[in-house]
Amino acid sequence: MTLIEQIFWGGLFLFVCLVLETIMLLWCADALQRHRARFQRYSAMVHQTGVLLISIGFVVAAHTAQIWIWSAALLLKAQTFETWNTAVYFSVATYTTLGYGDIVLDEEHRIFASFAAMTGMLAFGISTAFLVAVMRSGLAHGPFRDE
Repeated sequence: MTLIEQIFWGGLFLFVCLVLETIMLLWCADALQRHRARFQRYSAMVHQTGVLLISIGFVVAAHTAQIWIWSAALLLKAQTFETWNTAVYFSVATYTTLGYGDIVLDEEHRIFASFAAMTGMLAFGISTAFLVAVMRSGLAHGPFRDE
């Protein structure tokens, strides 16, 4: 891929992943609203645990899906890797910005793959803000209570 192609495709996959992140977090907020009455019957500790488990479940699912999207992009679109195992491993290391360095891409794919790291940084930031909002909402007023 040329530099322009790497930037275009990397930006496109980043956009798709962040749209997915947004949809998952909105779906999570909706699920929390629907289950509000169920959790309010229990003690505050059980209530908060239920809210957090649902929230964390959605966050983990969103990040996992994004890693699979980047794995597919590297395996199928960029044809960087020959096996799913290597593509997923590299995607996890890049998305989480661990970057072990045991797999180094050629110049035709480095910029493209770096968009996976940008996606991870943005998605983790958004997820963290969401979880903080869930906790603040729950600790200050009771989870998602109308005032």
